[in-house]
Amino acid sequence: MEERPETELISIPATPRASTPEILTPSGQRSPRAAAKEASLGTAKSWTPTSFISPRFLSPIGTPMKRVLINMKGYLEEVGHLTKLNPQDAWLPITESRNGNAHYAAFHNLNAGVGFQALVLPVAFSFLGWSWGIISLIIAYFWQLYTLWILVHLHEAVPGKRYNRYVELAQAAFGERLGVWLALFPTVYLSAGTATALILVGGETMKLFFQIVCGPLCSSNPLTTVEWYLVFTSLCIVLSQLPNLNSIAGLSLVGAVTAITYSTMVWVLSVSQQRPPSLSYQPISMPTLTASVFSVLNALGIIAFAFRGHNLVLEIQATMPSTFKKPAHVPMWRGAKVAYVFIAMCLFPVAIGGYWAYGNLMPSSGILNALFAFHSHDIPRGLLAMTFLLVVFNCLSSFQIYSMPVFDSFEAGYTSRTNRPCSIWVRSGFRVFYGFVSLFIGVALPFLSSLAGLLGGLTLPVTFAYPCFMWVLIKKPIKYSFNWYFNWILGWLGIAFSLAFSIGGIWSMVNSGLKLKFFKPN
Repeated sequence: MEERPETELISIPATPRASTPEILTPSGQRSPRAAAKEASLGTAKSWTPTSFISPRFLSPIGTPMKRVLINMKGYLEEVGHLTKLNPQDAWLPITESRNGNAHYAAFHNLNAGVGFQALVLPVAFSFLGWSWGIISLIIAYFWQLYTLWILVHLHEAVPGKRYNRYVELAQAAFGERLGVWLALFPTVYLSAGTATALILVGGETMKLFFQIVCGPLCSSNPLTTVEWYLVFTSLCIVLSQLPNLNSIAGLSLVGAVTAITYSTMVWVLSVSQQRPPSLSYQPISMPTLTASVFSVLNALGIIAFAFRGHNLVLEIQATMPSTFKKPAHVPMWRGAKVAYVFIAMCLFPVAIGGYWAYGNLMPSSGILNALFAFHSHDIPRGLLAMTFLLVVFNCLSSFQIYSMPVFDSFEAGYTSRTNRPCSIWVRSGFRVFYGFVSLFIGVALPFLSSLAGLLGGLTLPVTFAYPCFMWVLIKKPIKYSFNWYFNWILGWLGIAFSLAFSIGGIWSMVNSGLKLKFFKPN
């Protein structure tokens, strides 16, 4: 499909393939949807940069003026001042609306970056101890902040081209085929795996919330855990009918606010209560040196898993308008900086405060389960129920943003084959299908929510390694310069850590029984 420039004045050659002009939608996105109807009626007209100038105005210098304008437009396209877009993007959920801004970027990044994975950070500290736990968390935070900066600035690294999806940028850096192989699995695994884990976490939290609120008045036949999974999945499917990424900005705001609130409540409630007896801050000792090494690797994988969301950075930036004077990376980076300040305010207190409150007695399911186990009788029932309800709201919101790339892939396959946008029924069918497939996987493999270390290891390259390689391959810094060495070293360290953390996660799960399940169904 022929690419067309994104600009206020769009020139479409009068050829059979480009006979459908774009129109301006209320959201600011030029879309071929309504124009297709004009084309079918034979009323579509080609458009040139001078079509708004009357022949009377151009005469007697009309032809030279046209030639100057056309040559200027060709020059601007050649140097990349006009960004060319695939018109199919106007049919897909990620790029359907381009009226995003810095506020939306902050909401989306916060919703994607803070969640249930933060609540297992104190578990990592119980194996690493104070010093190495804090050092590892600080290094991981600034490392992923640097790679976030790289992704934001590579979005329009090539003049005249926007990389709207992580896989597209990987293809530009590593090649068409290799880029798909390297990036598709970890990004899909992050999106689909996180969505499945959110169903498990959300369903189990809803069950505990019901038990706390209902108390002794609960009926003798309460819903089972799987039935609560079904209830949570149904709510996710209803919310997933929102059409595109910009339309869920309100949900992302809810997810961000609830994540900040319950993270703060959890660590404040934990440190305000009396610490359990026989508390120790010595790292948990393992029987053999091999067991200790793999446990440490698994703990580092947990820290890596806490920093997620890089697989959504380019997609969030794709929802913003971009011009030569106002490129999209400016509001995107402004919103991302605000978001990651709040992310640090959530992750560091949860990790440090949780470890201070429970030490090596921290259960493998995380700080929220520790709060319930040690202080359920000391904390007012209403306050505890509110904390669990906030977790449910956050899971519902996070499900939407992590599922949006999968919805986009479904619809991209459909539109490329049919050359038309998805109808409401087709779009709804895709999302219902995805929701229930995630539910089925979660029921069949309920341990997915416990593999924090393994998930962190398998998806670590997306956050810590690939962006460094992409920067070198696309920006091409001077060979053997500090920038060149720095990014190559960081990239290969990320790959090495990915392999080590994955092995540590598998070993700990199989041999040590470290199943980091967020809540254990009754």
